[in-house]
Amino acid sequence: MIKKILLSIMALILALLALVYVVGKGWLGEPWGSKPVVKGPGAVQTSPGGARLPETESLILFGDLHTHTNYSVDAYLFNTSLVKGGGVVTPADACDFARYCSALDFWSINDHAEGLTPRAWTDTLETIRACNAQAGDSAHPDLVSFVGWEWTNGSKDDVPSHYGHKNVIFRTWEEGQVPARPIAARPKNLLSGVPPLLLGVMGLFEGLFSASDLAWYLDESRNTPICEPDTPSTELPADCLEVASTPTELFRKLDEWGLDSLVIPHGLSWGNTNPLTGDFRSQLDEHEQRYQKLLEVYSGHGSSELFEDFTRVATNASDDRECPEATANFTPCCRQAGRIARRRCAEPASAACEQEVDSAVQRFLEKGFPRGRKLFEDTTLNDWEGCGQLQNSFQPSSEYVPRLSAQYNLALGFDENGQPQRARLGLIGSSDGHQARPGSSYKESNRLLYTDHKDLGRKWLRPDLLKADRESSGFYYTGGLIAAHSQGRDRDAIWQALDGRNVYATSGDRILAWFDLLNAPSGPAPMGSETAMSDTPRFRVRALGALEQLPGCPDYAVAALGEERLESLCGGECYRPDGGRRKAITRIEIVRIRPQVRADEPVAPLVENQWQVFDCPGRGDGWTVEFEDPEYEAGERSALYYARVIQAPELLIVGDPFGCEYDAEGVCTRRNYCVGENAKPDNNCLSEAEPRAWTSPIFVEYPQDTPK
Repeated sequence: MIKKILLSIMALILALLALVYVVGKGWLGEPWGSKPVVKGPGAVQTSPGGARLPETESLILFGDLHTHTNYSVDAYLFNTSLVKGGGVVTPADACDFARYCSALDFWSINDHAEGLTPRAWTDTLETIRACNAQAGDSAHPDLVSFVGWEWTNGSKDDVPSHYGHKNVIFRTWEEGQVPARPIAARPKNLLSGVPPLLLGVMGLFEGLFSASDLAWYLDESRNTPICEPDTPSTELPADCLEVASTPTELFRKLDEWGLDSLVIPHGLSWGNTNPLTGDFRSQLDEHEQRYQKLLEVYSGHGSSELFEDFTRVATNASDDRECPEATANFTPCCRQAGRIARRRCAEPASAACEQEVDSAVQRFLEKGFPRGRKLFEDTTLNDWEGCGQLQNSFQPSSEYVPRLSAQYNLALGFDENGQPQRARLGLIGSSDGHQARPGSSYKESNRLLYTDHKDLGRKWLRPDLLKADRESSGFYYTGGLIAAHSQGRDRDAIWQALDGRNVYATSGDRILAWFDLLNAPSGPAPMGSETAMSDTPRFRVRALGALEQLPGCPDYAVAALGEERLESLCGGECYRPDGGRRKAITRIEIVRIRPQVRADEPVAPLVENQWQVFDCPGRGDGWTVEFEDPEYEAGERSALYYARVIQAPELLIVGDPFGCEYDAEGVCTRRNYCVGENAKPDNNCLSEAEPRAWTSPIFVEYPQDTPK
């Protein structure tokens, strides 16, 4: 009897293993495909609230140039029930969301090229064509859809081979005007080596057919052959995966196509995807200004704007690792380990305690992050006091890498070989969302739907050592937008604004901003301009706050999508402005950066983060300031300037990623990270912060300023 029972149990186990294997091989799966794009009119904006200055013909149009769907494998993983349960999201979902939920003027799709099989690329193109076909009059469309991909290069451990992530975007989507295939940075996607049995086990939690669909797609990806490396891109077959391992190789392949395109670096300062010792100087020898004209300074992964002069680990003359001192806004975790050790000393001032402190610092250096936190088994996140993260900053990206920041990039004048090279970059925001929901920042109402926040609180799913940073999930925001000063609503007009850097970034709100050099030699020059002059430059900044939002969705969205689709796609909330009320602008900050004129010139003194600050009366009807820089003419040195427009504080999803509780002196005494128990689905982790916009710089070149 016992033998029969054991045999039955073994048979069941074998049957279960067989089922798991079949699921993991994708034999029960079928390819993902886009749903039909919803037919029906969307909103047509003419600068939100009709804000068009009488002296200019340009409109301010808002977009998102960084959107992922399930064709990015990480997007699939982020949307499983194991993480947050969003389910499969497709390019058609992204189109419908941009048109009816976020009411954008333009957007682009940017799935990771490594996973874009020939079938997936075809489906993407067809969806973008369908999305544009529903846009109405081509001269006045309700939505302009761009097509592209993400070139995802990177090795956190190998700085010389790390060139970061870049979105490639094309002017048009028409047949023959876009490459036959995307160009990847590496020959395999994120999950290409996952064993079938592991995918099958995933199916037990996720759903057998859903997991098998993923396995089918991964198998399709694995079976796509790599293109011949020495064949011109235009002569390659459509059914292979093309690879360019460096930016120079990518630019060469784009040159072969000869199509209008932009390459936009992003995610610069995120330590969870970049080397913590990264330095943009090492990338300058592969910078190509013809393509790289814009930089994504803000996304749902946080801000990469600020340059803070700190290091995580230092080395002495003998090349031994040392723990650097803390700065006002950054504490190395090795230094915090010493502070924790001192608190536990019976006599903190004793020599014995000093030895304990030194030992804790050294042991942390040996173990590194996050293993170093295991030095004290009973510590909490609060005990570590936000170490390793940039503090006292607006929504910074996690594990901030300062020498990959926008300000550092703009201040450089030489590459790592000492050769003159500058990157003159306009600033944009986007979402980098992995839920096929471009422009998801219109309301701070649905954290799990609108952000990349992941629920990895299950200990069996997320051991500490499998996660680079336990706090990083609390550094996900609703994302930013790009605003374009465009001469019209059509595709060509928007592209001209992008190509001319006449754009700015916002943290998500549709703030209106203008920034002009008033006395350029050829007349007033807008943001993004590059002008040679020797006279004192004079500038003007104008700003209007974003429109307040009404609850729910507008009638045209309800009619097009229906209540059920509105709930699943938009969370029941859409961009729905109250045309009569605007949020207040409270101040305008001017940043001045004077790029290097010597290869050995320190960068920190060149970045003047609050060179001038103008406090505004907090009115909703906008504000205008004018200023000049007499030091430019006297110093005979090139400079660039950009404006930071600050809106009145409001509650934002993870407005403060540390969730600080402050004492009477304004010191953060306790941190409530949006992770674990604090990140329940019904908690939006709201905290106060100041929404903002960053204009593209105006580059003022002194004629006699030459590198020395």
